[in-house]
Amino acid sequence: MRHALLPVAAITLLFSGALVAAEGERYIVKFKQGKGPAVKAMLAANGAKLELDLALHDAAAFTLPAQALHGLQHNPNIDYVEPDVKRYPLMQTTPYGIAMVQADQVSDANTGNMTVCIIDSGYQISHDDLVGNSVSGVNDPGTGNWYDDQNHHGTHVAGTIAAYNNNVGVVGVNPNGNLNLFIVKVFNADGWGYSSSLISALDNCRNAGANVVNMSLGGSFKSRTEERAFANADSAGVLSIAAAGNDGNSRSSYPASYAAVVSVAAVDSNKQRASFSQYNSQVELAAPGVLVQSSVPMGTGDVANFVVNNQSFEAIPLAGAPALTAAGDLVNCGTGESLCNAAGKLCLIARGNIAFSDKVLACQDSGGVGAIIYNNVAGNFAGTLGGVATVIPSVSVSDTDGATLLASLPTAATLAVSLGNYAFFDGTSMATPHVAGVAALVWSHFPQCSNSQIRSALQATAEDLGSAGRDVETGYGLVQAKVAFDYLTRHGCDGVTNGGGGGNTGGDTSCRGKKCQ
Repeated sequence: MRHALLPVAAITLLFSGALVAAEGERYIVKFKQGKGPAVKAMLAANGAKLELDLALHDAAAFTLPAQALHGLQHNPNIDYVEPDVKRYPLMQTTPYGIAMVQADQVSDANTGNMTVCIIDSGYQISHDDLVGNSVSGVNDPGTGNWYDDQNHHGTHVAGTIAAYNNNVGVVGVNPNGNLNLFIVKVFNADGWGYSSSLISALDNCRNAGANVVNMSLGGSFKSRTEERAFANADSAGVLSIAAAGNDGNSRSSYPASYAAVVSVAAVDSNKQRASFSQYNSQVELAAPGVLVQSSVPMGTGDVANFVVNNQSFEAIPLAGAPALTAAGDLVNCGTGESLCNAAGKLCLIARGNIAFSDKVLACQDSGGVGAIIYNNVAGNFAGTLGGVATVIPSVSVSDTDGATLLASLPTAATLAVSLGNYAFFDGTSMATPHVAGVAALVWSHFPQCSNSQIRSALQATAEDLGSAGRDVETGYGLVQAKVAFDYLTRHGCDGVTNGGGGGNTGGDTSCRGKKCQ
């Protein structure tokens, strides 16, 4: 909820409404000229605490109990009352995936000799974390300008590859603005394109001199023309990288499952395969793809602040949740499949059985003012309302936080969802740019190596996950930038077997199944 200046007449509506906490919060009271002493005396008599005197502005900040608020409703000596809203230091977050793939251990100073082509939904060029990059692009007819992103997906992918190190937001795998980006926008506002568009996009990448192509996209059916196009690009020295797919089954997805393309699976922060990540014999590498925080078009992301008994809990807004603030007692609403006794309260709901939107609607229909959905498996999750309109803020929390909250009932809490410039996404789409970014980062130090030699080095130095050796769930394992860099420093390009073109089997296997030193 955004708070403008509030006339005195609005105080009752604001503070009696279910969406804003009243008792014991800080407000700025603006006095009419010369009336400050009288108002301060009245507030003190009603239990208000003066927090900060703003005498030069005929105002002061107070913590106001309910009786003091009521006393301001018709007071002729004040101009307005407004929440004393919080301000935070601008700070930068390093998403967990950056350290997991060792991107923070290898300098990106040389990446000016690399170009990563991102085939996706566009790139918001004015974003605080992307505006400093060296970037150009093209777009398919009917998709809009390449430097706009109606779907948010491409901007999120680009942030993982190259969000700028500027003390704001997040950092990418290549954070210092040296890497060249080329954007090919193939998705229209509805979020899909054709195989022919992908072939044309690959041609545009090649014409732009791309070394690495990132494709956080895919589909279930092969195209012979498309397969030949990627084989030709591989022979021409391009390293193509694509998402393995999000159906959580063993079906192949294309272009990831072509032999000339690196197929990337998703793992979580515990290096466990994500339940949605497709698994098959073509999966080659794995990277972080669960709760990946990155850039989205400005003002389209969201941020949650969830506080219980002065303790903050990590919460992630459900995609599509309105930006509002709510306060009330927490109430256990089970799995949210029916109405519960939630009037004026925050619904605590277990994940499972029905859609998130149905859970939130059930809370809303019960008179609830906010919904907190806790996970039924380890960790948190990024959920969505699927386009269903709701009028209360809603978030997800982890299974352990859910258990903690259940044990604390009844207790009062405050939940706020606000607009932002970043978001948490799940998907093999989020894993793919980690690998593409690492490939460009490592390759930049060994530009004399071929695409197939870089590919084989990444295979040989991946951290083995799951079953020993290559497996269908995570391939050779978690991509590792520093280990690959050290490996190439020792062995050189000629020490890496040429494993490109023909598929995912080449490379020096001396480091596989153990950590390569």
